[in-house]
Amino acid sequence: MQLKLIRKNLGRAFGSNSNANSAYGDVTISDGRRRLKQRGLPVKLALLVGGLLVQVTQPYAAPVQGKRAVDNSASAQLQNVVVDWNRNLLVIVRTHGAQPATVHPTRSFALMHAAIYDAVNAIDQTHEPYAASVPRVPRSASQEAAAAAAAHEVLVQLYPAFRATLDTELQQSLSQIPDGTPKAEGIKVGQAVGNLILALRSNDGAVPPPGLYAFGHAPGDYQSTPPNFPPQPQFTHWSQVTPFALEHANQFRPGPPPALDSDSYSDAFNEVKTLGILNATVNTTKQELIGRFWNGAIQNYWNEITQTAVLTEGLTTAQSARLFALVNLSLADGVIAFYDAKYIYNFWRPVTAIREAGINNPDIVPDPTWLPLVITTTPDPSYPGAHAVISAAAASVLKSVLHHDHFDFTVSSEVLPGTTRSFQRFSAAADEATMSRIFAGVHFRFDLTTGQRLGQNVADFVVDHFLTPVPVSLK
Repeated sequence: MQLKLIRKNLGRAFGSNSNANSAYGDVTISDGRRRLKQRGLPVKLALLVGGLLVQVTQPYAAPVQGKRAVDNSASAQLQNVVVDWNRNLLVIVRTHGAQPATVHPTRSFALMHAAIYDAVNAIDQTHEPYAASVPRVPRSASQEAAAAAAAHEVLVQLYPAFRATLDTELQQSLSQIPDGTPKAEGIKVGQAVGNLILALRSNDGAVPPPGLYAFGHAPGDYQSTPPNFPPQPQFTHWSQVTPFALEHANQFRPGPPPALDSDSYSDAFNEVKTLGILNATVNTTKQELIGRFWNGAIQNYWNEITQTAVLTEGLTTAQSARLFALVNLSLADGVIAFYDAKYIYNFWRPVTAIREAGINNPDIVPDPTWLPLVITTTPDPSYPGAHAVISAAAASVLKSVLHHDHFDFTVSSEVLPGTTRSFQRFSAAADEATMSRIFAGVHFRFDLTTGQRLGQNVADFVVDHFLTPVPVSLK
């Protein structure tokens, strides 16, 4: 929803005799969130929740035909609505052609979970808001209704082709909540916050298409990779997207990769050349499995790991909303940060380096026919590694919020159906996902160690400065 549409409906709702004490008061952009006031967005948006939502969006509180019987008792156990909507978005981004090719999917997860968090937190009132502060929301309002309405409001505008499916999912979520004022109040809050989050990000730089990229030709320069030789790399513009939490994309930019004539480079070169080659004879069966297992969209794995943690730990709706928001804000900003570094350094991928060698060094011997285990290489520069950034960030958030690293869980592969891996620590899964890129043949070790530090730095910043507990004296 565009900001001017919000303003237009505000005028109709308030008129010249606006009631400043209407239900929920003002929805405001939180203090300390100046980075969200991009490109002229105002500091404050007043939303008369009831009147505005009737005009702007479809009402969702009406009875649904075929609605399941609901146990209205206080002890009725609801499904975790935050997990449900995370799963809904995973289905969408895994649908071929659903995600715009020039928009990174971590943006969608951050948008949806920021909206869910602010909507739920407006009712729970235990933590600082991310961007939308909604005063005077009744504590009796349904957090589950707010979460579902916020998620739906975001997703139907990001993925309009899925509206029918998303409408059905919303009705399923709401069917578990007893009808009444708390449910209706929760829906209103969720819709309002969802629209505000979308308005705040409407000009964040994600929509304009990327420009043409000029491949380099000198040793060390990123070049289009065999065997498919993509004509352009991906997300060359992504460092220009406004971060969700970081002050700017290069806030934690790492230093450059090692020089081609250094021992660090030759050691990393020979490691991936030996362990990451297609039809390798040196690596173990386990290493080959690991290389293939994690060769998917790594943020999807970590959202599923977060689902498992939320359900196993029995987190409340408010706790779930905060954890998912912190994870996905960190992942979204981690992606912005690593694309900043990737296109600053433009470092070649192992397949190019190994085929060409490029320098006179007896420790580096080219192999003109070398291909990585996974055959095709992600079409972007090598340094730093995306899997390393995202895995380190997600594991760091999970450990910080849950206050422990030890956690028994199983992960399913996105690219090897029916194949799972089991772990006892978040950090163990993060380390394996990171190392998998050497076994896959698509990264040097220094890509990964640098990526881990970058992901950790981003996650630490997000957890330290966002969605923090409200001081007891202010509650």
